[in-house]
This record gives sequence, structure tokens and C-alpha cells, in this order.
Amino acid sequence: MSRPFKLEITESEADLKKRLQHVRAAIQKEKLQMLWWVKSGQVKQQQEIAQRLGRDISTVTRWLQTYRRGGIQELLKINKAPGGRRIMSDAVLADLQQQLNRPEGFSSYGAIVEWLHEKHGLTMEYGTVYDWVHNRLGAKLKTPRPQSYRQDEARVETFKKTLEPPC
Repeated sequence: MSRPFKLEITESEADLKKRLQHVRAAIQKEKLQMLWWVKSGQVKQQQEIAQRLGRDISTVTRWLQTYRRGGIQELLKINKAPGGRRIMSDAVLADLQQQLNRPEGFSSYGAIVEWLHEKHGLTMEYGTVYDWVHNRLGAKLKTPRPQSYRQDEARVETFKKTLEPPC
């Protein structure tokens, strides 16, 4: 014979209903729905909650234990994974930013990959370097537009001096 289902819910039924209407995350909505059903007397057993929610009984049991231990704040808390460690440290990023700000800069992303390997010992893929430089740092490579090798420098300077400024 199973033990009786007892749960003391400290929040009022109206408070649970109001929270249920304003919550956005689906998992939080399911948990609040469970508490509201119990508080309003619509369910009497954990198995019934599990059936209504379409969840396993062990999940419902875990949620109820979390509520008993820490209250509604603990039950509705959403844990996030910390994520991976960044490849480039802040010092490397600062050095890269400084190199990108120099007038000569880099001619290609491949050159940045080589520079990172030589100077900081980092082995990074081309796509990762492109993402960091182009998207995150917002820098552009310092590559001049191609010029003809037959171009006369004196004529170019004369043109620049006689060019009228735009209106």
C-alpha cells in the first residue's frame, strides 16, 4: 500500500492562478499547474498529476520534493549550464584588438590565424577567427583596393589636387 499524498502549499489558489497566467516558460507553467491542481483539490494522487501532465511519476515526485525543500522559488528556478571556456583570454583579445587597430593591420584571416599561433600559441580554425574578428570585435581587415601597376603616381597626385570637392 502506498503512503498518502500530502503536500502543504503555502501560496493561495488565487496567487497560483495569477502566476500561471503570467509565466512564459512551459516547464514553469507545468509546475504551477501541478501546484494549482493540488491546492484547488482537483487531484488527490501523484499518479493523477503525472497522467494529466503527460510526465513520468518520477518527474512529478522530483518536482514535489523540490517544492517541499525550497518552496515555489526553488521549484520555478531554471538552471543554466555554464557553457564552455573561451579559447581566447582577455589579454589575447586585447592584443588582437590592438593589432587590428594598427594602420597596417592584417591582410587576411589566415594571417590572423598564423599570428595567434606564433605569438600566443593558440591553434584556432579559420571560421572561429573570422567570427571573433568580424562579428564580435567588429573589425575589418586592412587590405587596400587593387591598383594598376601601370598607374602614374604624378598624374594621380595632380588629379587629387585639381579635383573639386563635392557639393
